[in-house]
Amino acid sequence: MSMTCSLLAQSLTLAYHYNTSPAIKSTCNPFSPLVSNQSSSSSVFLRPVSAPAIRAFCSKSDAMSSAQNSDSVSHLTQREAAEIDETLMGPLGFSVDQLMELAGLSVATSIAEAYKASEYDRVLAICGPGNNGGDGLVAARQLYHFGYKPFVCYPKRTQKPLYTGLVTQLESLSIPFLSVEDLPLDFSKDFDIIVDAMFGFSFHGTPRPPFDDLIKRLLCLHGYDQTRQKRPVIVSVDIPSGWHVEEGDIGDEGIKPDMLVSLTAPKLCAKKFSGPHHFLGGRFVPPVIAHKYKLRLPPYPGTSMCVRIGKAPSVDISALRENYISPEFLEEQVESDPINQFRKWFDDAIAAGLREPNAMALSTVGKDGKPSSRMVLLKGVDRDGFVWSVMYFYYNGNAAIKSVFGQMFSSPMLQSFLNAGINISPISFVPSVNIPRSFWYSTSTGQVKSWCKRWLPVAVETSIFTYQSTTVRVEGSVEKVSDEESEQYFHSRPRGSQIGAIVSKQSSVIPGRHVLYQQYKELEEKFSDWSLIPKPEFWGGYRLKPELFEFWQGQTSRLHDRLQYSPQEINGKRVWKINRLCP
Repeated sequence: MSMTCSLLAQSLTLAYHYNTSPAIKSTCNPFSPLVSNQSSSSSVFLRPVSAPAIRAFCSKSDAMSSAQNSDSVSHLTQREAAEIDETLMGPLGFSVDQLMELAGLSVATSIAEAYKASEYDRVLAICGPGNNGGDGLVAARQLYHFGYKPFVCYPKRTQKPLYTGLVTQLESLSIPFLSVEDLPLDFSKDFDIIVDAMFGFSFHGTPRPPFDDLIKRLLCLHGYDQTRQKRPVIVSVDIPSGWHVEEGDIGDEGIKPDMLVSLTAPKLCAKKFSGPHHFLGGRFVPPVIAHKYKLRLPPYPGTSMCVRIGKAPSVDISALRENYISPEFLEEQVESDPINQFRKWFDDAIAAGLREPNAMALSTVGKDGKPSSRMVLLKGVDRDGFVWSVMYFYYNGNAAIKSVFGQMFSSPMLQSFLNAGINISPISFVPSVNIPRSFWYSTSTGQVKSWCKRWLPVAVETSIFTYQSTTVRVEGSVEKVSDEESEQYFHSRPRGSQIGAIVSKQSSVIPGRHVLYQQYKELEEKFSDWSLIPKPEFWGGYRLKPELFEFWQGQTSRLHDRLQYSPQEINGKRVWKINRLCP
């Protein structure tokens, strides 16, 4: 879907690239005409946690949801790209080192988006003498901080303070520099990713030594596809080295990168790119440039520095797996009180910026033995248990609270998680004494749960904090909270949510969404004088009184940690016994 310039001016800042080559002359207007052409549009249950959220630079789910067909995205000519760079570093006040830092960060976050450090950790950055090579140097430094193991080949070093400073920074991190002579003849044995940062959009002509030989070595890697040998993936920065900036891979004899990270906007040659991963990097060009060049680009999700262009490649579901890397989770290190341990992990999830870490999938089983599930939010946790609020009739059915199972979960960071959607969590079985089991798969939670065939006021809820690869499962009995407690929480909600709770008879069939809007509007008008909105009798809270906890943490080779808390009476006092379970 294309976007108008007015929308871009309001919600989108663009990526960039820059060029200082005198070979391409700028013809851009002065800054003031740019501005004059600009569009004018703009348009107390859980205790609060004060820890600041840490936002990911790139979120998989968000970046994938923002993907656009590459045909609907603007592509720049060589001249336009040069004009934008000169405007950025002229009237718009950017310095070349600022832009280089932002470009390198964009490249690194794009790589982290597509290739996990747990599987593709050895990175060789081949850097040319110009600004494209500087982007590669910055990307190598950022990848080091992202957990990769970068190596740098920088054969034609530029003796300017900007570049020598980047080299010093890399050396201070003990990142190895390899000469062309030191490089292995076969890249596939020593590297998982090769960053092609040799030439950018200002390059023209025939590559000279040693870059001509390096490009040939990269070309040789494509032969591994026919032999089905594993080869390193190639990531090109803005322009695949050796390609014509507008005509692309002339003669179809150039590098075939697996990933292209376009900067500012894709150049015309990107139309010839056929690899699985195309990302747009950076988001720091003012909207005046988007307006002048009528750029149509996908919006960046959240705080991301990159966004996918086109669809993500299909994956083999059976090959999806996570190699967990977690600190030890030992009996002598955990809290003696499971509520305190839950609080600790929950607070960590909040601090990590995970989206809705209190989200919970609750399930009920009817007399026919069929389970059903819906999503709610945990709204309270204290010594008495875990509280959520729903419509009573959703669970009561034929006047009995049925066997209830819940699972709390949160979307991952970062990147690395979230930084996108809800991950499929590890399969967990709910043990219940003397209860026959059968199993079902919940598409909303990715959990296999068990259910019982007799009425029991029992619940199980599982919290999944994917940033830490941790899960908490709680078993216990279920009871309604007091009317006073439900009343107090109901009136703490936004007035719109109070009206919505009255209007929406959950899971009942309605002829269309217009019915909800009409009823909502009627109640909104009725209570427009800000009088008290009465809590409906069919709405209130439930509390799970915990009788068993299990804390799970992912570890390598499926040797996960599972610590179970169960209550015991010692000297007339209730204490929690901790047992380690086999994963």
